[in-house]
Amino acid sequence: MNTTGPAGNDGLHLLPFRGLRYDARRVGSLAAVTSPPYDVVVRPDGLHHLESADPHNIVRLILPQAAGDDARHRQAADTLDHWLSEGVLAPDTEPALYVYEQRKGDLLQRGLIGALELSTPEEGVVLPHEDVMPHVVEDRAALMRTTAANLEPLLLTYRGNGSATGATAVIERTTLRAPLLATTTEDGFSHRLWAVTAPADVAAVADDLAHRQALIADGHHRWATYLRLRDEQPAPGPWNYGLVLLVDTARYPLQVRAIHRLLNRLPIADALAALDDRFRIRTLAEGTPLPAAMESLASAAADGNAFLLAGDGRYHLVDNPDADLLARTIRGDRPEAWRTLDATVLHATLLDHLWGIPDTSEHIAYIHDTEAAVTQAVRRGGTAVLMHPVREDVVRDLARQGVTMPRKSTSFGPKPATGLVLRSLRLD
Repeated sequence: MNTTGPAGNDGLHLLPFRGLRYDARRVGSLAAVTSPPYDVVVRPDGLHHLESADPHNIVRLILPQAAGDDARHRQAADTLDHWLSEGVLAPDTEPALYVYEQRKGDLLQRGLIGALELSTPEEGVVLPHEDVMPHVVEDRAALMRTTAANLEPLLLTYRGNGSATGATAVIERTTLRAPLLATTTEDGFSHRLWAVTAPADVAAVADDLAHRQALIADGHHRWATYLRLRDEQPAPGPWNYGLVLLVDTARYPLQVRAIHRLLNRLPIADALAALDDRFRIRTLAEGTPLPAAMESLASAAADGNAFLLAGDGRYHLVDNPDADLLARTIRGDRPEAWRTLDATVLHATLLDHLWGIPDTSEHIAYIHDTEAAVTQAVRRGGTAVLMHPVREDVVRDLARQGVTMPRKSTSFGPKPATGLVLRSLRLD
């Protein structure tokens, strides 16, 4: 990958790279060595399940287990080096962009994986929409620094014209060929990967993306990590680029889901008591199944802020907040769309003001899976706060205004499987 040319910030610059990929002959199966992104793995159950699926599962790199942070990061680097020396992972012979396809039933998503030139939010090329937690950025930075690798791609979206031209035409043509790999993971998604190496195709992608803007759909902490590590370098080079998956949502719309909160140290009885007279509380009928409870949440959310609390074997619908309370607890110097977000009300009014819960990992866990959030709340004697998803147009409009949402406000998907292609900065 040539990183010595002049940098530009007028649009997206996606470069080919020599991908590191598993040798299918040296692992049990490609599906058995993949993982969801590091922050989606529900620990410890999900971690142990992935570790036992195959001794070479990628989770041993993205979530290494050892006593102490330095030991964890060093272990990941040693494991990566060991797998490379054994040929478990091997670099492709020439730089490429990679077409990546995910399919499940009627859902089809295709995009391009490559090394994207980094830019700051002020440059307006790649737009974040969520705040990040400094300790997570520090941990991811130490891991990337020690391994000298981008172990999993971020998910970025852009809006093309929806037609099969430019980058989309390259993607569609490429998928007519036999893929480099094909596998189906236990969640029912099939995954296929192709290499794009023809200079004309690479040039067509570059021309199409040169004046486009992207939204970070998933991977805010890793993007912040990329920027931190780039700024540590004395001169431009491989660290000026980061591994991403770019998806044109005009062609392949993403699903937007909520990320739920697990309040580890707040019993649900205390949570509900603190809301008395400030929110309306309706306890759903005993035995209400979770899907029906989430439908009740969706109906309530159509009329304003609403949350579903769980942890005692029943579901409690919380909505209709006191307007004066919101006015006192939510800052007024942000757009109306931000002030009325469920995540804003949750953090400013509920967590900070009524419940007095600090936003630390000891007190709050962020969980993507709804059932897992409820199960763990019951198990720990805490409270699960189930959220309704935000519309993508709201997310994009706020990002364009330079307004970030509270951390973990959205979950775009489907997310790319981790382990299908990695990027070594030593090869670039």
